[in-house]
Amino acid sequence: MEEKSMYSPVTLLAQTDSYAFEELMNTHLSGVYRLCCWLVKDPVAAEDLTQEVFLQAYRHLGSFRGESQLGTWLYRIAVNESKRYLRSWSVRKLLYFSPSHTTFETASGPALSDEENGSALKQLERLVHSLPFRHKQIIVLYYYEELSAERIAEILDMKVGAVYTRLHRAREALKKKALEEGTEWIWTND
Repeated sequence: MEEKSMYSPVTLLAQTDSYAFEELMNTHLSGVYRLCCWLVKDPVAAEDLTQEVFLQAYRHLGSFRGESQLGTWLYRIAVNESKRYLRSWSVRKLLYFSPSHTTFETASGPALSDEENGSALKQLERLVHSLPFRHKQIIVLYYYEELSAERIAEILDMKVGAVYTRLHRAREALKKKALEEGTEWIWTND
């Protein structure tokens, strides 16, 4: 019979060496990177942001209160770091001219074999990226990261009802952009 540890993962993490932090990184690295890619639309910047997220987590591990899951805490840091990055002057000036944007599809998964579905999904992806950050982040967290409204509320430090309201508004903004462009509305859970 296995003996259960008397310590929580947070307690063990705070008390152990870099090996435990390496395990935390291995567990959450791909999710944090994927979220940063979605939010900043630049894989190279997302790599830098992912490193910054884990540096911030390492620096502030002692202040983590354990009121949420470690993954939720890391996602909150990732969202905040992505916001900070997008607000920076250089990004606002250079965002639309970055050649790295053409490689974003590598962060959103494998290409679809059905050309029409692939085209529709790429069009939806483009529309999602054209949304204001507050709408984009909620769409990405809910639909692409498949997080619950409760977990999103923890990450964004808001009430669950506000998550649903913002999600509804984001879908409406997405639908409006699609219709303005003459694109067929493909979202199925309207």
